[in-house]
Amino acid sequence: MKLLEARIQQDGKVRGTEVLKVDRFLNHQIDVKLLQEIGQEFQRLFGDCGVTKILTIEASGIGIACVTAQYFGVPVIFAKKNKTKNIAGDVYTSKVESFTHGQVYDIIVSKEFLHPEDRVLLIDDFLANGSALQGLIHLVRASGAELVGAGICIEKAFQPGGDLIRGMGVRVESLARVARMSEAGGVEFC
Repeated sequence: MKLLEARIQQDGKVRGTEVLKVDRFLNHQIDVKLLQEIGQEFQRLFGDCGVTKILTIEASGIGIACVTAQYFGVPVIFAKKNKTKNIAGDVYTSKVESFTHGQVYDIIVSKEFLHPEDRVLLIDDFLANGSALQGLIHLVRASGAELVGAGICIEKAFQPGGDLIRGMGVRVESLARVARMSEAGGVEFC
């Protein structure tokens, strides 16, 4: 998606060779008009898949998933990173290692919201090593629902996550695929 690539070039900041900060427009301060374009693009890509639920992980994926869900007319479920008192009863759980935070945590979705008859689209801001998506895939499969694919805003194609998830037989559509990046050279796309 050229619009997203242009925005990354304009406002993204590279730290080292593995961290791309897009907090000026995507995952801290959010450009809602850009998210509308992203949601429309995901709807164009997955609109014929019969999506009944969109699943993401807290926190950065929630805004993107909510705007995308408007174009599908379906609810959003977000996997929580901690069990809370307001999640009662049975839950699906999976372990996820956060690339950004450098820690492992459990993600949780109440069984009340994910069912075998659902057709689920995963949405997230980044795909790097693939751990978050693996955790979400595990939740979907544990529920018996059908996974129709994953919509990713930015894939770091030089990291193993994209190949790993595609190798699991999951359709992955990334709107911007980063081939390489550095503080000196900026971002190059595939």
